[in-house]
Amino acid sequence: MPLLLLALFIGVPIVEIAVFIQVGEQIGLWRTLAIVIATAIAGTILLRLQGLSTLRRAQQAMAQNQLPLKEVFDGLCLLVAGALLLTPGFVTDALGALLFVPQFRAGLRHIIGRYLLAHANIHTHQHWQQQQSHRPNPHGQDNGDIIDGEFEEVDETERPGPPPKPGSPRSLR
Repeated sequence: MPLLLLALFIGVPIVEIAVFIQVGEQIGLWRTLAIVIATAIAGTILLRLQGLSTLRRAQQAMAQNQLPLKEVFDGLCLLVAGALLLTPGFVTDALGALLFVPQFRAGLRHIIGRYLLAHANIHTHQHWQQQQSHRPNPHGQDNGDIIDGEFEEVDETERPGPPPKPGSPRSLR
C-alpha cells in the first residue's frame, strides 16, 4: 500500500504535466488555463448541487430508520470528485467528472461492495433494547426500565454452614 501511494504521488503529477504540455501545444496556453479554471468552477457547482441532494436523501433514509449506506458512499465519492476537479490537471478532472455520474458511482459501489463481502471481516452490533423487544417478558409487564448490575454464580456445595433462609441477604446473592 505505501508503494502504491508513492507511485500515485509521483506518477499523477508526471502524467498531468505531460498532458498539459500536449494540450497546450494543441490549443495554446490561455485556452488550456481557461479549461482548467472552468473545470474547477464546474466541479464546485456540481459538488454543491449533488452534495445537497445526497444529504437530503440521507436525511430521508434516517427518518425512515434506514442506514444511509448508499448516500454515505455517494457523499464520499462526491467529496473525492470535488477534490479531483479542484486539482489542476486533465486526468484528475476526467476522474472527478466520472465520479459525478450517478451510474458510474452505482457501478463502483457494486464492485467495492462485492469485494468487501468477499474479503472483509464485517461485524454488526444490534442494540440491546431492540433484541429484547422481540422476546416475551416472563412477568407479563414491560415498563422499559433497564437495570444494570453484576452477579456472581455461587456454588452452594462450597459454602460452609447451614443453607440460607429464604429472604435473607445471603440467599439473594
